[in-house]
Amino acid sequence: MREMQRDLTIIGGGPAGLAAAIKAWKLGIESITLIDESERLGGVLPQCIHTGFGLHYFGEDLTGPEFAARLIGRLKETDVEVLGGAYAAEINVKPDSFKEVYGYRYGEAFKIKSKAIIYAAGCRERTRFEAGILGERPSGVYTAGEAQTLMDIYGILPGKEIVIVGSGDVGLIMARRFALEGAKVKGVIEIMPYPGGLIRNIVQCLEDFGIPLYLSHAVAEVKGSRRVESVKVMKVDGNLKPIGPGFEIKCDAVILAVGLRPRIELLARAGALIDDATGGPIVNDWLETSIPGVFAAGNVLVVNDLVDYAAEQGERAAESAFKLISEGDLTRSGAKPLIRGRNVRLIVPQLVSCLQDVVFYGRVSAPEENVAIRFEEIGKIFRLPAVRPPEMFRVKVPASDLLRLRCEKLTVNVMRLEA
Repeated sequence: MREMQRDLTIIGGGPAGLAAAIKAWKLGIESITLIDESERLGGVLPQCIHTGFGLHYFGEDLTGPEFAARLIGRLKETDVEVLGGAYAAEINVKPDSFKEVYGYRYGEAFKIKSKAIIYAAGCRERTRFEAGILGERPSGVYTAGEAQTLMDIYGILPGKEIVIVGSGDVGLIMARRFALEGAKVKGVIEIMPYPGGLIRNIVQCLEDFGIPLYLSHAVAEVKGSRRVESVKVMKVDGNLKPIGPGFEIKCDAVILAVGLRPRIELLARAGALIDDATGGPIVNDWLETSIPGVFAAGNVLVVNDLVDYAAEQGERAAESAFKLISEGDLTRSGAKPLIRGRNVRLIVPQLVSCLQDVVFYGRVSAPEENVAIRFEEIGKIFRLPAVRPPEMFRVKVPASDLLRLRCEKLTVNVMRLEA
């Protein structure tokens, strides 16, 4: 077994991991190793050839490959060690506060002992079975990421008559991508009564191409022997229960864009507490998990709607790791829990020390207009023209406001404002 000792180990080479590595090196952390399962850094970015990346982080509208290339270019200017094709299998916390990462690379086992870990392993796509889609198991059923990889990396068109399940941004962008390649997109099926993606993507990806959107509908069954032949679509009621006889749409490919799940298995096995709302680890305002010295950033922390936020979280985790490594400790005592109030589906971080500025990332449960994000116990209000479940809200609360907190919790509500 190859054994190494580092100040910082970063797991994941997507935007959060890359941004964390660059920031950590700039701050002065001397020995850093970044490990990633793929030989190609960037996570999913290299296969996302559409624009819409980087407006916040770089101040430019970039494609996914361009965003990745910017980060990889900056990483090459550092002394960060990169282990591509490396699989992290276990995290072990030692009594001396050192953390060990066990893994494999090219059939050889390795162990990295470090003072801190930034876990940025991203997320995975939900399967048809997690989405409750029954029926046969013919070829022609792909997750959106699989279809995107086939098209944008290998130049293979997965089908000619397409049904897309899920109207999140990934599903909408794939609908446009198929249309541009000459495929017939027969419809986008969305179980909720409202679209799951950004309004601009509804317009640019569906309306501009005449692609129908079926709201309050669900794909109940995939039909076909060797290859997908059709799907059965059912209308659903307010409780998402099927009603009516339904109808069939003939197709030869079904693309699943039915949500993402943080890849938290390694953290959970190591003992990290997991938030049922986000699916990711519970963290404090240092982005530190319940395992001291292990930080989380990017889509493993919370599924972000902007890659810019993932990179931002990577930088924040690097700043926290630097403080831990250089000073030997973080201020964790007296952390207050965040309580999700009215129309707040999720929010991170879940714990705050009230001693520093904190950026909160959250999502609502239902769409509303003319609202305010209110931090009740300190009276801090952020007015917003509208909130929607697909769109993450991001607000920064200064330490001067958090210092006003005099109780043992901080409640966050979405409040309606009078017209």
